[in-house]
Amino acid sequence: MKSTVTGGRPVLTRHAEAETCADPSSVMTLLADSDSTADGFTSYRSTFAQGAVGAPAHFHTKATELFFVISGSLQVLVGEEVAVLDAGDFLAVPPHTPHAFAAAPGCEADVLFVFTPGMDRFDYLRLLGRVMRGEADAKEIAASAERFDNHYVDSPVWRAALEVSA
Repeated sequence: MKSTVTGGRPVLTRHAEAETCADPSSVMTLLADSDSTADGFTSYRSTFAQGAVGAPAHFHTKATELFFVISGSLQVLVGEEVAVLDAGDFLAVPPHTPHAFAAAPGCEADVLFVFTPGMDRFDYLRLLGRVMRGEADAKEIAASAERFDNHYVDSPVWRAALEVSA
């Protein structure tokens, strides 16, 4: 049984049956995508190795992105500020707010992500994996900005934070 829902009933995704996407520095466990949730949210869990960069600066026009740090520490950009979220910390980033994230310097991170409303983001995560493995062109990511509500921006603040972390 994967994720199931009908008529607003609960969504259940068993860990042993959840799809995963991996790259050299992180593993994403896909929990619930908007096409399988009555309330239209998307959720996945990412574990980041030390030094892992999660996402470059970007924003969403429709979705609020929620972060809950299960363990470790996550460095985040929110607007023009960089902060570190530790285990138990929660962050909600509203639409149109530039943000980015990476494992905090010297740390691993295990993070639960939720998007509301969801937008079938699992296809986006799968695309990222194909690009990382050389099976797809990075131009496909840029071409998918509207479909996945993922709009990349330049952030000198984030670039500087990553340089200090390296």
